[in-house]
Amino acid sequence: MAIKLNKEESVLRNELIYAGDAKAVNIDNVLVNLFMLLKHNGMRPRQRSRVNTIDLDTFQKVFENLEKEGLVKGFSENREATELWLRSNLANMVFRGNLDKEKISSLRPIHLESYRVRNAPQTRDYNTADQVYLMLGANPTVKEDLKNFLMEGWDDVTNKINISDGLDVDSLGLLHIIKNFNPGFLDTNSSLNQIKPLLDSQAKLYCDDVRRLLVYKRKIPRNVVIDYLKTITSFHLSVYVQKLVYLLPEMIEKGTINCDDDWSVVIDATDNYESKMAKLASDDAANLTNSVYDYVKATFQINAALRRLKLEKNDSANLDKALKILSEKPAGFELYFETQWDNLYNSLEEDDRELIKDMVKYEYTYFDKYIQLILKARGAYQYKYHVQLIDNLAQKNSERGFMSQGRSKKHPRRFVLGTRLLETIVQILVLEAEDDHFKTKTLSIEELIENIRDRYGLIINGLSEERFKDADLNTHLAFKENVESFKMKLRQIGFYNDLSDAYILQRIRPRYELKD
Repeated sequence: MAIKLNKEESVLRNELIYAGDAKAVNIDNVLVNLFMLLKHNGMRPRQRSRVNTIDLDTFQKVFENLEKEGLVKGFSENREATELWLRSNLANMVFRGNLDKEKISSLRPIHLESYRVRNAPQTRDYNTADQVYLMLGANPTVKEDLKNFLMEGWDDVTNKINISDGLDVDSLGLLHIIKNFNPGFLDTNSSLNQIKPLLDSQAKLYCDDVRRLLVYKRKIPRNVVIDYLKTITSFHLSVYVQKLVYLLPEMIEKGTINCDDDWSVVIDATDNYESKMAKLASDDAANLTNSVYDYVKATFQINAALRRLKLEKNDSANLDKALKILSEKPAGFELYFETQWDNLYNSLEEDDRELIKDMVKYEYTYFDKYIQLILKARGAYQYKYHVQLIDNLAQKNSERGFMSQGRSKKHPRRFVLGTRLLETIVQILVLEAEDDHFKTKTLSIEELIENIRDRYGLIINGLSEERFKDADLNTHLAFKENVESFKMKLRQIGFYNDLSDAYILQRIRPRYELKD
């Protein structure tokens, strides 16, 4: 069935809700493009066309020239070792390891200037970096602090390396490559700075996590801080999308963006698909995927309301107006969508009209019929790619992730805590704000579990949760097993050693001490 939607009707993306497209997203590409947005204050400049593709030979020629200039020693004698270093430490690649297909996408995102050296077609982020930039806008001070940290080692005025900042070898090598590239960028118009993130509290939480991680910038290696930032950014993007899926239909129903954020999910810490906890965690994951279609429908409804009001997707105030008209449906609202429905319906073949008529027979307004017609054309496509987006942002089946899925249908998606994600979260939660600075503190297991629940909505021990107040014995045993498995994970990453039977000594201890 060919339903002829125009361009505006078929596009789901709405920057007022979520700035990115529903596509397979690579978090490294997101950071590279985020650095570009930070450098250009929210603008995504167009790169002038480049004839030559960047590859490893390009980087090796740079180091050959550096050796001739006397800035590098030993490159000619150690070309093989240098190539391994370039491949593993400095370059992001697509199809890595496939000699026939692998290509360099960009430099690794370990410095703000990394975006200057990239093959743009292989570094697409599908506007996901726009969403991160908007979230950072919730706290301009944090955004500026992050920008300054990422810029260390480079003098923006002279376009030269500043070695007084004490650079690590990877950052120094990367900057030597960068200074030999000046691709040129053309300014473009951008409306990002006029948009506020829809979930303001979630954006502020992300900013606070970034602020806390930057506290460690003089305590741990730069590449470790960047890895923490990468992990927490991907995590927050995934949580943001999942909260949108949960809250947006409610916002339309209530006609306001001010809805109670009571989102939460059960986390399986056992790493066992057959555990009792896995069933509870997979039930929450199933609820998420089952709600995606309602989220897609809600977004199409808001887009339709904006078209009715002849408003653009570049001002957050327009979203409030769209929600209001969807709630009140004033005079003339239905007439507009009757016209839109007639245009689409009359463009169909006779046989298709009968199918559509049967599909919308329980819809009582032309607006609802019109939305159902759009969903018939685009709903399945958007559902598929939104599930894929959630999987990618949640870093499914990786150490950074909080979602896992087996190969068998017996082992569906479930929420988990990867070891790198858990390490990053613990590094954040052992910090305590005191006046204008942070200091580290110890935590009991119970305090850590409670803090993770209160801060992120991740349930490890749910016996105190309202939805489990009438839980049976198996559920109690499942949460008990989950807590023990959580302790084991903490031991694996070196934060928890219960060497004594004394309960008071069984604490989560900071890896890096920060004192007054």
